[in-house]
Amino acid sequence: MKPDIHPEYVECTVTCACGNSFTTRATVSAINVDVCAECHPFFTGQQRLVDTAGQVERFERRRRRARVKA
Repeated sequence: MKPDIHPEYVECTVTCACGNSFTTRATVSAINVDVCAECHPFFTGQQRLVDTAGQVERFERRRRRARVKA
């Protein structure tokens, strides 16, 4: 590695919007995040499936109504 071109690597506290925090290392001393592994739906098992069939049906209904009006 070339000397004097790399940023300083310091201990960093990562704080989530849910209140969870943990320590890691980074080039900044503090990081704020919106979602972490403690509150993300994928990791908590509370993930909801999106009803894409219902969305397609609603789109088709709107398209048919627009054709009738035109």
